[in-house]
Amino acid sequence: MAEELDELLDLALVPLRIAVSKPARRTYIGTLLFLATSLLLYGLAAVAYGLFYFNYVPQISLERVIHLQFGDGHPWGNANLGKSLITQQPYDISVHLLLPRSPPNLAAGNFMLDLFLLPTISSGRATPLTRQDAVVSSRRPAILEYASPFIHRVKTAATLPWHIFGFKSETEALDIMMMEDVQFSRGWNNMPKTVQLQLQADEKMQVYKAIVKFHAKFTGLRWIMYNHRIFSFLAFTTVFWFTELLFTAIAVLSISIYTTPSKPPIKTDSGSDSTAIKAEPAQDETAFNDNLLPSDLSDTSRTFPTYSRQPPLRYNKPVREEDKDTARLADFQPFVGEADDEGEEDEEYDDGIVNIGASMKGGRTDSGIGTSMEESSERGGIQRRHSRGP
Repeated sequence: MAEELDELLDLALVPLRIAVSKPARRTYIGTLLFLATSLLLYGLAAVAYGLFYFNYVPQISLERVIHLQFGDGHPWGNANLGKSLITQQPYDISVHLLLPRSPPNLAAGNFMLDLFLLPTISSGRATPLTRQDAVVSSRRPAILEYASPFIHRVKTAATLPWHIFGFKSETEALDIMMMEDVQFSRGWNNMPKTVQLQLQADEKMQVYKAIVKFHAKFTGLRWIMYNHRIFSFLAFTTVFWFTELLFTAIAVLSISIYTTPSKPPIKTDSGSDSTAIKAEPAQDETAFNDNLLPSDLSDTSRTFPTYSRQPPLRYNKPVREEDKDTARLADFQPFVGEADDEGEEDEEYDDGIVNIGASMKGGRTDSGIGTSMEESSERGGIQRRHSRGP
């Protein structure tokens, strides 16, 4: 019973052991590091998108108040634009005028507005301008809305309480479109830095306020980023995030490759011989023997030892073609002295010594084993055979 309980307990603890094992802990640490790095990189991607948005998408609306100067000719005024405008972006430019419905303004009828966008910063005083001095210029007419005296009295009587408590005044606002879809070429020299407005009328105009308005007309990617901000934020931030992850992975792999320690060299004792033994390339013995010529072999006769109870192998000096005519008979018949026992001696010779001179002509190598003692023993054996006689 106790053994079964131990087995069940071991079986129940198997998942826990797997969960707290060293590979599992290593996996947990790697996962936490990956999540922390991913969150950090996602935050950097969000910051990068914000910087990209504010640098790529300009202000959709820009206003400059013009403080008109009176007393010296037509009213005029300048305002600095700074670096709020960008190149290759269409703009609609308009002028907003707030005028009282005074008798001089009503008597002026139509009046003209001249708008100049200058490439230089305003000097603070009026200067004679021409169309060539400006980056772009425009001239448009304007007029107050007409109302008959009777209609004007009726409207005033109907709105008299509002006039009394200051909720309404006898003013009129005019919005005059001066330029449509104007674009500026690349280069800071083509960007306007000052705007100048002039009012030209036969009567002295009375003006409460004058404002020049720039409205950007977004197209393409700017339109998507401005009108669909949440979608643009998620899409571009994700793209930036994946790009950061890719380059981070490449950097980590590069660092790991260059920082991995190489295997240390094998140390040798100072007293040992460190001279490396040169290994000769292995060759095929058969090919080596087949390529040998008889001239490459030694001309000395040799006797080679064999296994026990086998006759020794004897190699005789090969006979050259030019030496056939002068060769002595003794070189070919070393045992001619025993003619009467020819059959017996030949049998004994065949049993004791095998002549391999002919086979060595076909390319056998000279091993050099047993070149002295075996020869002497062979000579002794031959002499003993001769001494037996009939």
